[in-house]
Amino acid sequence: MKAILPFALAAMLFPAELSAATIADGVKADMPALMTLYRDLHANPELSMQEVRSPAKLAAEARKLGFTVTEKVGKTGVVAVMKNGPGPVLLLRADMDALPVVEQTGLPFASKVKAVARSGVETGVMHACGHDTHMTAWLGTARRLAAMKDQWSGTLVMILQPGEETGEGAKAMLDDGLYTRFPKPDVVLAFHDAAALPAGVIGVTPGYALANVDSVDISVKGVGGHGAYPQTTKDPIVLASRIVTTLQTLVSRENDPANPAVVTVGSFQAGAKHNIISDEARLQLTVRSYTPEVRKLLLDGIRRITRGEAIAAGMPEDRMPVVTIRDEMFTPSTFNTEKLSARALELFTVNFGPQRVMKTPAVMGGEDFSRFWLADKSIQSLIFWVGGTPTDKWTAAGGDQAKLPSLHSPFWAPDAEAVISTATEALTLATLDILKKG
Repeated sequence: MKAILPFALAAMLFPAELSAATIADGVKADMPALMTLYRDLHANPELSMQEVRSPAKLAAEARKLGFTVTEKVGKTGVVAVMKNGPGPVLLLRADMDALPVVEQTGLPFASKVKAVARSGVETGVMHACGHDTHMTAWLGTARRLAAMKDQWSGTLVMILQPGEETGEGAKAMLDDGLYTRFPKPDVVLAFHDAAALPAGVIGVTPGYALANVDSVDISVKGVGGHGAYPQTTKDPIVLASRIVTTLQTLVSRENDPANPAVVTVGSFQAGAKHNIISDEARLQLTVRSYTPEVRKLLLDGIRRITRGEAIAAGMPEDRMPVVTIRDEMFTPSTFNTEKLSARALELFTVNFGPQRVMKTPAVMGGEDFSRFWLADKSIQSLIFWVGGTPTDKWTAAGGDQAKLPSLHSPFWAPDAEAVISTATEALTLATLDILKKG
């Protein structure tokens, strides 16, 4: 039986030697070097599962701090371990990959990197999701904890994960022995920068925090021909259009409104000329849910509706649409365990003040951080948000997110100093609480 974790019994306030002021002062002293690192990482982004420079640079820094470092875990991941006496095992994770986006922020250190994506197309590359702030705060936290070894006891496992944007990196590291080759965690912890919060504000979402993400392809067969003689054809565009509209009833009429769900057709491709009825239409869907039950309802419903509409259109059996669930692209929903979420809200509120900490609603974005908890549900798990939208821009927009760049936007330029300093302090506080000496 596992021992009761220290955070479950911890008092609201740190003793004097673990005061928040001490941590904040240390983070402040580290910030000039951390911002230099951030600008370097931002200017040199790497696509998913192609991360080479970033992990090598950070692995070298972790070794200098006294961590035992293993590289190329799950292809390009890094595992840095520091054993510091008896106690729980805590895993801290940061993701490393950037996006195939041409940066348009106008920053003096904006990315000019180009790379070849898996599609074979050359593209610009940008840290449009803020993973550069994640990596920088990861190192900032490692520095604080290495400097404060006399104030915690246990084992710290700090990982740099590849391929979050493609939903494959966490699984790759687990499949490569993350929980068998290295100390298996009792607690897993991470943060993500947020465009939906002003800079330096922390958001915690107890329970389901991010969604199941399924990618679905539908190939709608038809019988092509001349647009002037539609009676001689079976028009796949008309059939695909019926499928698109009927799919919306899965959410509006079949799913319980109390259980969030999304079915979005993001791509509809068919035909090449005005007067030709094509013999195929192709749909690409993103399907979002939280619970396994809602996910099953949506995926089963997509198959049923697609076939049903084809039958109604008189499509013969050998021309039935083909529905492909892209399992290799699936990202499971992220669940923040109640005990750790509640403790984090308490801890962060005491340290940062109630104006900078809030309970935030779940979102329909996806995060493969979920896999670390799903691999063993006895683990306590939390990913929290740190706001990145510059305060002046947030105020000017009146907090209207539609007027501000979002994550994945080519214009996303967070207040990196606020994100990194807040996240580093929060992760250090949480670690010292979880690995508190008995």
